[in-house]
Amino acid sequence: MVLKIVHTEGESNTSDARQTWLKKSIGPKSEPLLKRDSDVFLHQSLSSPCVSTIAKAEGIWIEDMDGRRFMDFHGNSVHHIGYGHPRLIKAIKDQLDDLPFAPRRFTNDPAVALAEKLAKIAPGDLGKTLFTTGGSDANEVALKIARAATGRFKTVSFWDAFHGAGMGAASVGGEATFRSHIAGPLLPGAEHVAPFACYRCPYNHAGPDVCGLACAKMVDYVLEREGDVAAVIAEPMRAVPYVPPPGFWAAVRDACNRRGALLIMDEIPTGLGKTGRMFAFDHDGVIPDIVTIGKALGGGILPIAACIARRDLDVCGDFAIGHYTHEKNPVTARAALTTIEIIEDEGLVERSAELGQHAMQTLQDRLADCPIVGDIRGRGLMFGVEIVEDRADKTPGNAKAEKIYYACLEAGLSFKISQGCVLTLSPPLTIARADLDQALDIVVTAIKAAA
Repeated sequence: MVLKIVHTEGESNTSDARQTWLKKSIGPKSEPLLKRDSDVFLHQSLSSPCVSTIAKAEGIWIEDMDGRRFMDFHGNSVHHIGYGHPRLIKAIKDQLDDLPFAPRRFTNDPAVALAEKLAKIAPGDLGKTLFTTGGSDANEVALKIARAATGRFKTVSFWDAFHGAGMGAASVGGEATFRSHIAGPLLPGAEHVAPFACYRCPYNHAGPDVCGLACAKMVDYVLEREGDVAAVIAEPMRAVPYVPPPGFWAAVRDACNRRGALLIMDEIPTGLGKTGRMFAFDHDGVIPDIVTIGKALGGGILPIAACIARRDLDVCGDFAIGHYTHEKNPVTARAALTTIEIIEDEGLVERSAELGQHAMQTLQDRLADCPIVGDIRGRGLMFGVEIVEDRADKTPGNAKAEKIYYACLEAGLSFKISQGCVLTLSPPLTIARADLDQALDIVVTAIKAAA
């Protein structure tokens, strides 16, 4: 396995901080594998070239081939229950012995049990499911359902959003790095509006009575003007992270109802307890028409995602909307079902809420007077620290953020930088409080040193 340290827009693969890390930290066992990796894999932004290796992954820890250990506060959002949970590994092994594969035309108990479980934990009438191997495909399925159910083809989504790397998912997404390289037109009818970003709004912290939720009103305005929008697709809490203002999703839900558009919530990074609720939209008192989940659904071991729709949206029986080879794979289904059971049995949703509140309060208390900290925000165990050059004008501090990142990596903590300057921290829900405090101390120390 290869540890791909995540890069963001604005972070250079040849920066001084990166080169210093490479010279100091790559051991003799890791270097040959890094060379082999670079020679055989197609290179792409955000994951190439790699800067270290992985030999072991257990709990919150990853370890490279030279014995360096890192607390993993990124994990591509798959490690809600930590790496290598023994209960999950046993369940997968048992399923391999029992039934290793099922062609999609033949049903099997683990797949049906998983679909039933998702219908049970999803609110409202979200009771019909289709499984895919990745979140991008789950969002593509959701878009197809919306077109079939409404007879419309347009969508409204947000700039800076991420919904996957497939052509349709990249079209409704708004991250430049997933769109700028595509020659020719993207999916037609993919309209975008500015995302909610209260910290950078002139009415920041004034409340919805003062700002009037202009961000939500823009969604309504576009729905009205276009007139033929099939769906609004969005992340309920942006994984940057950005938390929506109070009342935002209620206003968008109302606009969708009035304009005849469906609401699709992409919970691929935020679902299954990461934000302190089973689904991030639970914080906002709304229920979407379709929700997609993935990443952590496979327990940090196997790839599986799901599109969960209202029962009355089961309207595609006469044609194929997914048709995936591993649509009802019993092994991935068993992994997902066991993962959900672990989250429930170990009280990890409640644990995420409790530890997340502790982490946010710790960062706010210890960084209250730090001049390069622009904002501290998040929900549950998905939180971030925005680094700025100047608090007054909120100038992004990309270079400082990168310096902080490599200092933390050197101290044994891995995470990602979002939007060039946001230290995005997303540990497993199983993390011990002492380990969380150690990680927070590493972050605070690195930020103060950079200031």
